[in-house]
Formats: sequence, structure tokens, C-alpha cells
Amino acid sequence: MFDGVIVALVTPFKDGEVDFETISELVEFHIEQGTDGIVPVGTTGECATLSHEEHDQVVARVVEAVKGRVPVIAGAGSNATKEAIRLTRHAKEAGADAALSVAPYYNKPTQEGLFLHFRAIAKDGGLPLVLYNVPGRTKSDILPETVERLVKAGGIAAVKEASGDVDRVSALARRVPDIDLLSGEDALTLPILAAGGAGVISVVANLVPADLKAMIAAYREGNVEKARDRHLALFPLMKAMFYETNPIPVKAAMARLGRIEEAYRLPLSPLSEANRKRLEQALQAYGLL
Repeated sequence: MFDGVIVALVTPFKDGEVDFETISELVEFHIEQGTDGIVPVGTTGECATLSHEEHDQVVARVVEAVKGRVPVIAGAGSNATKEAIRLTRHAKEAGADAALSVAPYYNKPTQEGLFLHFRAIAKDGGLPLVLYNVPGRTKSDILPETVERLVKAGGIAAVKEASGDVDRVSALARRVPDIDLLSGEDALTLPILAAGGAGVISVVANLVPADLKAMIAAYREGNVEKARDRHLALFPLMKAMFYETNPIPVKAAMARLGRIEEAYRLPLSPLSEANRKRLEQALQAYGLL
């Protein structure tokens, strides 16, 4: 259902408010570049600092701008099941194709709690779910056996696996071969493809979606050497996106390229001067400047 390069879209701000005009421009950029799907209001979209109203408005604007040309997977996660269901229902009403549902954060549910949480969303939210496992942020790890239970129960289209563990993807590929396994970390996209992955929900695709897509295409065509070379060329830029907390570096890079204003919501703060110099060097080395 979902594969290739799916961008984790940034949320641009202007004068402290969401910059909806620029959102539409970013969508057009991705359509032109051949991006395979768009995720609004995920981690990279600063969902944690948007109001509920803004969250809904960003999803609606992205769906409106996409006009059905690529799938939209709307960020709709919460550590409160009731709120996650509401966000998922709104995404459906707005016209999204699926919902990205992150593991509940802070309250640290058990595996049974995770199963019941996602089962309720899948049953009552009205959209296919992309489970989002990112234990480094949530301190909540959706284990492969729980994913398997959820897939058997129905309503799960894909998993975004951002544990940093390629072994995990191999385990998932064996347990749930009929759903799409998506890398949640750019630098692991190529090894995850080899382990059975279908694509990536990507941060660096905000900058170079066509280059990332070319890497995946080369691998799928059986040209592993070409895919490896493209991966190695992209690797420093991928790592630069995490010099500081995502999405600080990618927004700084996009601002440097003139695509957005460099603006964040507290508690996120601007990139430090030392890392800004490193980012500038990475952009120059890749040929973006």
C-alpha cells in the first residue's frame, strides 16, 4: 500500500503561525520531484507543539494541496487513545489515505496496553494505520509479537520502524510479510530494503527526495552497487539532519536553501552556531550550495 520515498514533511511557520501558503508550495515541490507519499504533522512536522486546531488544519491543507496525486499518511498519534481516535477520524474526514499512529509516550503502556490502544484506533478511527515505533522518543517499544497480533486483528497497513535495529525489521518481515515495512531512519533505508523493507518515511527527503528515490530504484532494479554508491553519497547529509534534535537541522537547511523561514516552536530552539557551520559544510559537500 505504501512504499518508496515518503517525506516526513516539516511544518513551516511565519510570524509565529503556521505558514499554510508555504505548505502548499512544499507539496508541489514533492510532486514535481516524484516523492511517493507525504506525512504531515509527524515528528518532523512538530506535531508536539501544534494546537489541536492547527494539527487538523495542516492535515486538511496537505490533503487539499496533494489533490489525490500521492498518498497522504496523516500524523494522528497520541498517548491518549481517545485523542488518537479523534485525530484519526479527522484525518479520514479531511481525505487522508492512512494515519501514522505513534506508540504512546510518557505513560509507558505494557504490550497488552499497546495492543488494546492500536486495536481501538484501527477499529474506531476509520483509516488504515501505519504503526510508528520510535522507542528513543517514546520509551515505548512495539514488539514484533504485538505487531503480529495487531495485523491479525486487522486495520494495519504498515509499520514505520525507527528503533535503529535492522534485526527488528527482519523479525517483522518474518512475522508480518503482508504489510509494508518502512524505515524510520534515513541512514538505515538501504539495509532495511535488503531485510524486506518497502521504503522510508524520510527526513532528508525534505531536501533531496529525487536522490533518495534514485537509490531505492537502483536497489529494486538489482543494481546493488549503484544503490550503495548513492547511499554512501547521501549518508553525510542524512547524518547532518540529526546534528541536533529533529527537525531543527532540516528546517535550518531548508531555510538556507530558501524554501522556508527558519522558525521553530519552543521548546525547540535554533541550531547552534557550531552545528550551523557543520551543516553548511554538509550542504556544500553534497552540492546543494
